[in-house]
Amino acid sequence: METISNSQLTLQTSSHGAELCSIVSGGKEYLWQADPAFWKRHSPVLFPIVGSVWNNEYRHEGITYNLSQHGFARDMDFELIQKNSDEVRYRLKDDEETLKKYPFPFCLEIGYRLNGNQIEVIWQVKNTGEKEMHFQIGAHPAFYYPDYHAESEERGFFGFDRTEGLKYILISEKGCADSDSEYPLLLTDGLLPLDIHTFDKDALIIENNQVQKVTLYNKEKQPYLSLNFNAPVVGLWSPPAKNAPFVCIEPWYGRCDRAYYDGEYKDKDWMQHLAPGEIFNGGYSISIE
Repeated sequence: METISNSQLTLQTSSHGAELCSIVSGGKEYLWQADPAFWKRHSPVLFPIVGSVWNNEYRHEGITYNLSQHGFARDMDFELIQKNSDEVRYRLKDDEETLKKYPFPFCLEIGYRLNGNQIEVIWQVKNTGEKEMHFQIGAHPAFYYPDYHAESEERGFFGFDRTEGLKYILISEKGCADSDSEYPLLLTDGLLPLDIHTFDKDALIIENNQVQKVTLYNKEKQPYLSLNFNAPVVGLWSPPAKNAPFVCIEPWYGRCDRAYYDGEYKDKDWMQHLAPGEIFNGGYSISIE
């Protein structure tokens, strides 16, 4: 575990999965502490897929591969390559085992940098192979509800940088999406009320760059924390029917398969592509309000 801090924030990160494990500000923990009774992770990095591929299989150049939900990076040990007082950075490279599941040589770097009350999350993906590389990458940070009470149904609110015409899709079966059915995101006074039933049908998936900022508000409609991102998709999630004390805000450069998808891996929805030697730079930021 590595610790970095400034006058406003203290972060802890782990080389296992290059995972962000703690965000403390003003003596308060903001990041979910991975109680396995609800969910055993803090903020896993999703790579080289986001969500599930249909039947945990995908096809590339006539060969079928198996890959479990969210890929393998979150369960691998990264190398610590940089650390100073306000930044830490990790690296993962392909190996014999990853190439059996994902036939692309790669170099993935994950970094965390403090800037005042903000955490900059840095993703860099390099294609180190000789053919075009296809991948997805995403975030899955879980944050404590600001004033969670198990006996109450209300959980606070989400706010967005857009308040009209927002639509979302849902997971349909086997962790894959029904991308043909869109639903209006119903806001009240510009905010989405959160309660124990908001995620009864699993994640709400907002696509097509509809929003680039999501703010979690407390029950008094005061901002608690915000995520800013350029990713084209964001997932909102808390474990269905568990009355969990946390909610996830998940910027994704990718998304699970459409249900029954049996096409080529490179043609998946929201796939990213890199030519040999090319580098993808992405990420997001977390602001403690």
